[in-house]
Amino acid sequence: MSAPLASLRAGGKAALARALALIEAAPGAEATLELLDAAWGASRAEVIGLTGPPGVGKSTLVSALVRAWRARGRTVGVVAVDPSSKRTKGALLGDRTRIDVDPLDQGVFVRSMAARDRLGGLADLCAAAMVLMRSVFDVVLVETVGVGQSETEIAELVDTVLLAVQPGSGDSLQYMKAGIVEIPDIAVVTKADLGELAARTRRDLEGALRLTLGLDPGWRPPVLMVAAQDGQGIDALVDAASRHAAFLAGEGRREAKRRAQARLWLERWVREEFGRRGAARAAAVLPGITADPSVSPFRWLARTAAALEAT
Repeated sequence: MSAPLASLRAGGKAALARALALIEAAPGAEATLELLDAAWGASRAEVIGLTGPPGVGKSTLVSALVRAWRARGRTVGVVAVDPSSKRTKGALLGDRTRIDVDPLDQGVFVRSMAARDRLGGLADLCAAAMVLMRSVFDVVLVETVGVGQSETEIAELVDTVLLAVQPGSGDSLQYMKAGIVEIPDIAVVTKADLGELAARTRRDLEGALRLTLGLDPGWRPPVLMVAAQDGQGIDALVDAASRHAAFLAGEGRREAKRRAQARLWLERWVREEFGRRGAARAAAVLPGITADPSVSPFRWLARTAAALEAT
């Protein structure tokens, strides 16, 4: 284990907060890249992405999931991606304040990040924060902004996608049109205490999922019902997440998925930074991310940028 990563793990919440601040302030600095390289090679967490429309109760669900994981002795890191203020570019809704966790619990860390101009609901630095946190915690949960079909971008970041749907809001029909039902590994109907309305939404969602192939033909996404306020269905949801993690652990699925995600990050970052021509030149300048899986995509991005600037 590298010295920076060992120091991070030993330093608790304060050290992690400083490291995340460093990533935001100096993403291309050598100290940042060294830390991210170490974190990339020392991942230990299951990474779960929670997506769904505004008002579905994501923050309440996050709070319930954190309590369930902590009751099982697992440490949890949360990245709450908020809509952004157009004036300050900062997080607007303060998801971190709406997630109910014990501030004295050293086994839980919540970080709010601003989505800025990303329609997919993911902050530009979210990938780096997630990689760092998955080297520290047992579980990392990424909660995204609810903005519809663009939110499918979450599938490029996490191991397990959890889609939350609210009863009686017409969301299930909208998802059938939008295609968002193609991305979840687990679907959950919130506010299950609404009875038949929730049961009908579950049936609609099950029907929609049967019409899609999903991200992995070897996994059939379960549809669960929860009432997060009173903990109903939360243990079953945690168990489902564990089953999907075990599925990914088999036959190298998780490693292959993360390498594919890293390629997508690199391609998107280079295209955003240098445009389409830059992305095409980058493909010729440097080999693909899979050439050396021990090298983090953040280091590859820095090398690609340096190579492009030199040509």
